[in-house]
Amino acid sequence: MAFLMKSMLSNQVKNLGLGGGGEESKEESTPSDPAAAAGMTREEYEEYQKQMVEEKMERDAAFAQKKAERACLRVHLREKYRLPKSEMDENQIQMAGDDVGLPEELQKMVEEDQEEEEDKDSILAQLQNIQNMDMDAIKEKAQATFTEIKQAAEQKCSVM
Repeated sequence: MAFLMKSMLSNQVKNLGLGGGGEESKEESTPSDPAAAAGMTREEYEEYQKQMVEEKMERDAAFAQKKAERACLRVHLREKYRLPKSEMDENQIQMAGDDVGLPEELQKMVEEDQEEEEDKDSILAQLQNIQNMDMDAIKEKAQATFTEIKQAAEQKCSVM
């Protein structure tokens, strides 16, 4: 109880600015040198700061590279599906130094997709598709179209 009263009264006195300089002496005892505050010598602290700056630069460069790779992927997909281009993606690629390509895994996937599309476009693939078609349905459709054309011609032409 005495502790509670003492802390309440001392806080009130400190707020008024009348003495109670206990905290001021604590603030003065803290060193103004950040190296001393970290428990290092000046040289160690400077080396530590250099390492921190270098690590930050490496992280930023890696992040910019990843962003550029993603932008490159988006550009590739836009070209593939004939979508409008984005200037933001092109700017990210240029900021990374234009030496950005698709990651290896994505390049493999793209190559596989291209091979599949080429196979679908080849003559052999078209022949295989013909084998898979329902010939009876095609014959019926052709005959129905032929009869429709014949009827339309009979209505327009008095000779037939």
